[in-house]
Amino acid sequence: MLAKRIIPCLDVDHGRVKKGINFADLVDVGDPAEIASAYERQGADELVFLDITATEEKRKAIVDTIAQVAKKVFMPLTVGGGISSVADMKKLLKAGADKVSINSSAVSDPQLITEGAEKFGAQCIVLAIDAKWNAETNQYDVYVNGGRKNTGLDAIKWAKKGVSLGAGELLVTSMDKDGTKDGYDLNLYSQICSAVSVPVIASGGAGKLADFDEVFQKTNVDGALAASVFHYGELTISDVKNELKRNKVVVR
Repeated sequence: MLAKRIIPCLDVDHGRVKKGINFADLVDVGDPAEIASAYERQGADELVFLDITATEEKRKAIVDTIAQVAKKVFMPLTVGGGISSVADMKKLLKAGADKVSINSSAVSDPQLITEGAEKFGAQCIVLAIDAKWNAETNQYDVYVNGGRKNTGLDAIKWAKKGVSLGAGELLVTSMDKDGTKDGYDLNLYSQICSAVSVPVIASGGAGKLADFDEVFQKTNVDGALAASVFHYGELTISDVKNELKRNKVVVR
């Protein structure tokens, strides 16, 4: 059985780490390279670095910041935000990223998933999906532009299509749960994991140790991502791993 991954996330805005609730009310929480180093010391398996305003502001992810972070840490680094071409992917991978995460650009140009996978390998291409429950249509809608725009796409169908186009991993964020600290959206991840055969990372809603245990015990996700609880020191990565080991969840 593959070890489950614990993945902190840095939401970065103009070179500073920010955090909000339900994708809004962003607060500055520090320097990316320093925070990344601290997470590595705690035993993080990977790090996700999202330039959260790059797409909305129509600019590219900050390559210099990525290079600074990559110099300080040796764990795998996934970078997303403002990636709209294979050339953008190449720059970030050259700067030290191990994987690139695409969201809005993949929705507007699905072929970008295939082009990236053919050029760098499927394991390099992470399809990020920001999903929000729509009670009227009884589906999870896909949102783009940092959660600002509803595409009307069904998240489960989009996940399947993304994988068929070449995505090697899915990073799925529950917008309903983002920053709320009241647990992962188990229904969303159960549906996504049943629909695809690639690794799925759950994001949004981690608030206590039991939330990590629950998402691994009740769904087939491969990784659990969190931001607030780690940024504010409410939990450490070693706390989480020790709890999971106690509950017989295989971790590194």
